[in-house]
Amino acid sequence: MTTAEVFDELKTRLSQKDATQLAGSQGIYQFVLTGDDAGEYFVTVGADAPQVEAGKSSNAGVTITMSAGDFKDLASGKLNPMTAFMGGKLSVGGDMSMALKLQTLIS
Repeated sequence: MTTAEVFDELKTRLSQKDATQLAGSQGIYQFVLTGDDAGEYFVTVGADAPQVEAGKSSNAGVTITMSAGDFKDLASGKLNPMTAFMGGKLSVGGDMSMALKLQTLIS
């Protein structure tokens, strides 16, 4: 599965969550993925339906940088975000409290 396909799947999963499930995860999450199948994507969670877009947001609350392969493992549930962070596979810039909500966002 390509990185773009993973983000398409994430968009579908987010659209199936109700406002209560996403209430604590509001903000803009920037993903910078490196290595094979690299790319930049951002996820906007707010009062309207969540948005998933390719590219770079100018006002992301948190930036998550990791390899595209590790992100695919994270999105599929094979890799826990905290384990990835503690193991140096995921770096966070910006609002750490938003980063802690990553599992809720992508699961």
